Amino acid sequence: MTDELVDAVAGGGGTEALGFERLSAGFERMLAGWSVAGPVAYVEAEYFGGAGEERAAVWADGALAVGPLDVPVKRWFSRPVGPVSQALRRLGARRGLGGDEFDAVGLGRHRWTGDWAAYGAD
Repeated sequence: MTDELVDAVAGGGGTEALGFERLSAGFERMLAGWSVAGPVAYVEAEYFGGAGEERAAVWADGALAVGPLDVPVKRWFSRPVGPVSQALRRLGARRGLGGDEFDAVGLGRHRWTGDWAAYGAD
């Protein structure tokens, strides 16, 4: 989320709702409202040089349905599944061979906020 978007959706509530760095209470209420029409996920990820952290939550039917998630889970005979991939799975995404749900839905194209935030602004 850009700083401008955080300011626009804060809705009078400060950031750090549910332990997220940039999720406000006002935006959390918006996500819950939108989820009446279908599940909605909010994710945060910060990586540098392969190390970092993720946090994710999913709302469905107007309420928090999954999370907040902040640690990977490991299932028998599988690799760890991070919070973002867990949230995307809840939305119906399925990973491809050699990839994860993040790349399967095309989010790899948007890894740097500065690269896409101005897209279409012209």
